[in-house]
Amino acid sequence: MTVWICQTCAIEHADTEQPPVICEICVDDRQWVPVAGQQWTHREQLRQLGYRTRIDELEPGLHGITVSPKLGIGQRGLLLCTEGGNLLFDPPGYIDQEAIDVVRDLGGVAVIASSHPHLTGASIQWSHAFGGVDVLVADADREWVRRPDPVIRFWRDETELLPGVRIVQCGGHFPGSSVVDWQGGADGRGVLLTGDTLMVNPDHKTIAVMWSFVNRVPLSQTAIRGIQFAIQPLQYDRIYDGWDALGTGARSRVTASLERYLAVETARQVPPVAVPTPSC
Repeated sequence: MTVWICQTCAIEHADTEQPPVICEICVDDRQWVPVAGQQWTHREQLRQLGYRTRIDELEPGLHGITVSPKLGIGQRGLLLCTEGGNLLFDPPGYIDQEAIDVVRDLGGVAVIASSHPHLTGASIQWSHAFGGVDVLVADADREWVRRPDPVIRFWRDETELLPGVRIVQCGGHFPGSSVVDWQGGADGRGVLLTGDTLMVNPDHKTIAVMWSFVNRVPLSQTAIRGIQFAIQPLQYDRIYDGWDALGTGARSRVTASLERYLAVETARQVPPVAVPTPSC
């Protein structure tokens, strides 16, 4: 039996003798399947191909876990280390012994969570490597679980992951898309871990919210307002998404970015002005 990993999204699937025919995550309109068709791999094959993990400190108490070469969507997993235990957020789709050893030296893993179904990676393999810790999945996204396991726990709205660390459902990209509110981050000014519920733009001044990033499908005004409502009470000065970071002043930049989206959506809904037909 083999735990199959989709090469396009790097999400683990149930251990079976043969790989699934399709990856339900990738055939969904928010993702994509390569022109060459569905392709699968597994942990041992990736190890033989030279895939490795790398763990870097991003700020005190927060480390990024990346896989090289790039695997699937290529998100950076985030290991948040606190006195009450460690959170692994948006884990990558590959785990090796080197990563296990480094994470163990950093205090191990107490709980695992993800921002949304695209970034669940190898959550179950990571959980099993650290004694079967809970893997939290938003109840709104339970249909997207690709590898059912007793370690999975479903949650709604918001829940405390560790003392001073909670996960908050925002919706948008997926109904269960979420952010992690780390109150002690940024020297006590607060940090959000966002996956791509809020994605940092290349200008490092604004953020993006989309229904589908790869297929460039925008969100509705209702969905954008839902995100605004969910994060409005949160106090934070910095954001780490799955690939990048937004530094000091992140909260005001997020507010301005969402208002910009709403202004554009409002403009798109204005009826076109009738242009008189020229008379001869």
